[in-house]
Amino acid sequence: MRRYISLISFIFLLAFSSFVYAGDYDTGRSAYDVGDFEKAMAVWAPAAESGDADSQFGMGLLYANGYGVPLDDAQALKWYMLAAEQDHGQAQCNIAVMHANGWGVPMSETEAMKWYLLAAENGIVDAQINLGTMYQNGFSIEKNEVEALKWFSIAAKLEGTEAVGAKAKQEYLAERLSPEDLAAAADAVNAWFNDHQTMLANQR
Repeated sequence: MRRYISLISFIFLLAFSSFVYAGDYDTGRSAYDVGDFEKAMAVWAPAAESGDADSQFGMGLLYANGYGVPLDDAQALKWYMLAAEQDHGQAQCNIAVMHANGWGVPMSETEAMKWYLLAAENGIVDAQINLGTMYQNGFSIEKNEVEALKWFSIAAKLEGTEAVGAKAKQEYLAERLSPEDLAAAADAVNAWFNDHQTMLANQR
């Protein structure tokens, strides 16, 4: 019985810790959004040190922008990587941006594409648009307009009706592809959404 009670207590503590960390990130994000970066740092730092991916991402934001701390790409990358290793999509996207621009790391379209793909699979619209652009233009890879249209189309659906960035790219490319290519892209989009139903439901 003692072992059973201990296990229940441990599970409760894990769930409670996740709840607390979510609250910590939201509190820090509210401070960040109004420019109170010292409070954001004070809230995020202990949660990040304890392993909360959202707070680790928040720490990366502070160092990447020099908000409340000296701009430090090495520290930004450190925190983004810790979050990315926990499959944090926005952290993965920001790592891709760092590689694409050579911020704190050697400029590498190959590395950028690797991280954009991870973030795109995690539903990050900016990563999907950037990945589509790389396929459209043949950056570091063979040009593939069907794959480009796939990612633009996924991003357009996730953006919703109020956003037009991905939709404009989708429509521009769709006008230039054959019916066969359009059908292939549509099949790929449907397959992606079928494979990501659980992830998308959890994000709502």
